[in-house]
Amino acid sequence: MRHVLSSFLALHWAVVFALLAFICMDGSQGIATALGVLGVSIQGDRFPQLEHIAVVAPLSIALLIVAVLFCWAFVETLLNATARPDAGESVMRIAFISASFLLSLILIGGVAQGIAGLFMIIAIQMTALLASYVAVLAERRSVTNAMALHESDVRAATRMAMGAAHSSLLSRISGRPETKPGGRR
Repeated sequence: MRHVLSSFLALHWAVVFALLAFICMDGSQGIATALGVLGVSIQGDRFPQLEHIAVVAPLSIALLIVAVLFCWAFVETLLNATARPDAGESVMRIAFISASFLLSLILIGGVAQGIAGLFMIIAIQMTALLASYVAVLAERRSVTNAMALHESDVRAATRMAMGAAHSSLLSRISGRPETKPGGRR
């Protein structure tokens, strides 16, 4: 069974973090523009230390790593969902944890720099990540429950068929006529 929601959310977050990384790599006002995309407006040259290579490079690399993790989870879910129902689950969990950790680091760094309004924006992004993760878990559990229900139905039908075959075989061996399901002969 396909994990449509899981695939879509993994692709969505991969694109979001890849675009943020691409925006951050811009030499002039990259981090300020990326924070502007998130919803924090930074005026002009108020924070020149944000454009230093020692800040831009690690942040861009971290955003790219999170994007790659979500992309990996997307590919894993898309390709292996039919073979294994838990395909991509561990990668998806690592991607969500990494994204939450990265957003927490952005919050800590932004507060240390004195950027106002960053807490609410990061809280909204973290809530969106949490809601996405809960949706992915719910979809995976519903697929697992549906498969378990299907397996129990198959086992019950198999037992009923084996019981009917056994009683038919016994009646043929003994020479007695077969009994029909209502107990009639």
